[in-house]
Amino acid sequence: MRAVRNFLQLRDLSPNELEYIFERTRIIKDRFKSYQQYWPLQDRTLVMLFEKQSTRTRLSFEAGMHQLGGTAIYVNTRDSQLGRGEAVEDAAQVISRMCDLVMIRTFEQTMVERFAANSRVPVINGLTNEYHPCQILADIYTYIEKRGPIKGKTVAWIGDSNNVCNTWLQAAALLDFELNVSSPPGFEVAPEQVDACGASQVRSFADPRDAARGAHLVTTDVWTSMGFEAENAARMRAFENWQVDAAKMALAADDALFMHCLPAHRGEEVSADVIDGEQSVVWDEAENRLHTQKALMEFLLLDRVND
Repeated sequence: MRAVRNFLQLRDLSPNELEYIFERTRIIKDRFKSYQQYWPLQDRTLVMLFEKQSTRTRLSFEAGMHQLGGTAIYVNTRDSQLGRGEAVEDAAQVISRMCDLVMIRTFEQTMVERFAANSRVPVINGLTNEYHPCQILADIYTYIEKRGPIKGKTVAWIGDSNNVCNTWLQAAALLDFELNVSSPPGFEVAPEQVDACGASQVRSFADPRDAARGAHLVTTDVWTSMGFEAENAARMRAFENWQVDAAKMALAADDALFMHCLPAHRGEEVSADVIDGEQSVVWDEAENRLHTQKALMEFLLLDRVND
């Protein structure tokens, strides 16, 4: 019997497994675009546990499971016994006996780890304060789709050293590309995050323009992530010079792409002319959450398939 595989951080998959998922994404997306029915997860059930608000995560997982022939059930923790203090471990024991797969979007990484440790089925991290592995799957696939292999390229992260940034650190180590990171003083990447992923490819820059210089991909996120709203005023002041604008994109490679995990605040972390400009691939990036997550769910439940 195959051991249960979880996807709680990007590094839960090996480089070879990531490459396999990217190739499966291409195949699954091509079938979707040509209206070919593909139901490998028929009669399988995904439970989606949400503690944080969501648009793209819920839509992409729910639609993706239906498109693979399965069923998705939405559960908000405030409407369940988890919201009344039921132990995560107890909830995991019960929920995992009633479904085939669980996706959790919550605050603390320890919550998904505790759930997974007591689950009989695979658990996917749909987002935590610490990591956002499903987003980076989609981002890297989008780069591959548009420009080819990411190995040896340079990615510039400009902005808050948040969960998305932490996951880019892991991606750089796994897939062997350079990651330039620039965050305001006081918001830099924690050294332990770099050490934990062993990413010798990571370089930090005090000036965001230096991070963007020569980059093949420039990416960012909101300055104030969910759960940090109390810091919003201070963050607006601190991040003022970290907006990804046309001047910074002009320093990147001629064929550089711009990405943002969305939702975006035009005029804050990104200027309107960049996110709505020709170098932006944010809408393809958002759609690819659907396709990469279908490939991920297929892999976690069926292992490698040949068709």
